[in-house]
Amino acid sequence: MKTKFLTLFSLFFLASCVSVHTGMPSSSASLSSNNFKYVIKDAKGSASVTQFLSLIPGFKETLINDAKMEILKKYPLKDNQVLANITVDFKNNLILGPVIRTTKCTITADIIEFVK
Repeated sequence: MKTKFLTLFSLFFLASCVSVHTGMPSSSASLSSNNFKYVIKDAKGSASVTQFLSLIPGFKETLINDAKMEILKKYPLKDNQVLANITVDFKNNLILGPVIRTTKCTITADIIEFVK
């Protein structure tokens, strides 16, 4: 009886941990002509939040903004520089089903400088 309980508990515990990855590329800079140069390729910033019972929704925009601010702290933009080729990735870890959820947002971007 004790072995069955431990086996079922172990299966439930292992089956209740899930990771989900999502992402989307975007860019606000127009790179249609050869009037720019790459300053930094693959600059990364990330932010995460851990929630109990996922009671408070709406962290997505905040995580994106925090990850972007981390990039800008590491690499402050100068005149004629912008973030381009931006990719936003989310990783959600669920522990014990929806009881504990950790969401991590990672932004990868290139920093380009427009030249004359």
